[in-house]
Amino acid sequence: MPHLHMEYTANLPQLDVDQALLRFNQALAASGQFSDEFDIKSRAIKLDHFRVGTNPGERAFIHLKLALLSGRSAEIKQQLSERLLAQLQELGPWPADLSVQLCVEIIDIDSASYSKAALGL
Repeated sequence: MPHLHMEYTANLPQLDVDQALLRFNQALAASGQFSDEFDIKSRAIKLDHFRVGTNPGERAFIHLKLALLSGRSAEIKQQLSERLLAQLQELGPWPADLSVQLCVEIIDIDSASYSKAALGL
């Protein structure tokens, strides 16, 4: 725990997804909220089919969803959200002809029902 899901639109070809995931994991590890960097898992999904609003102009987005075990305060969640948003903003520069939205969502996972097993090394 935590689980970070990144969805991004296909019209961001300059986005280095592997580097982005590494930066997010490093930011989460540096937050001091997680006991072991091994517990931080991230993944990315490129969206080939998407729509932003109703105008025909070229638009894009990156949406981070961070799932955490329940029990953290609203203040801690806000700090994690701001930390990840700062990392998102540093992934640019973004194409000048493209409107890009960056957002972070924090979600609680019920601690009582979460199960995990770590196998191997």
